[in-house]
Amino acid sequence: MKVRTVFGAIVMMFLLVQMGYAGSAERIQQYFNEAAVKVKATADPVQKRSILSTSLQTMSKALDQVQNLPMLSQDDRGGMMRFKAALQEKQDELLGSNGFERVPDAQLNAFANYVVQDMEQASKVVTFSTLSLVLIAVIVVLLLVV
Repeated sequence: MKVRTVFGAIVMMFLLVQMGYAGSAERIQQYFNEAAVKVKATADPVQKRSILSTSLQTMSKALDQVQNLPMLSQDDRGGMMRFKAALQEKQDELLGSNGFERVPDAQLNAFANYVVQDMEQASKVVTFSTLSLVLIAVIVVLLLVV
């Protein structure tokens, strides 16, 4: 009976970890999707640019906060650095800094879609532990509330 209980507990922990990983990854993707929806619903290019910039900065701040936690592995730190570099590249492209040409006002909706797609791809290529993804998602939510 003990073997069955221990085995059941291990299976449950595995399932909960997988659900936590999927839920956190989906929350990060949902965050960028919501920003893209806001951009498309706004007519003013200045507001569109502000929405995109704010969403990229918020995610970058969340990564900074999680990256400084001592419990993270070196792999997670490296993944976060790559993900943050991708975010910074999008920010530079949006604003036309660091050698990038500024995204024209007429293409901000398309750029919002591009950011969503690229961040979804980046989150699949750059691997994070479940703990890191959960922490990032929680910090993003906290930054949005504050």
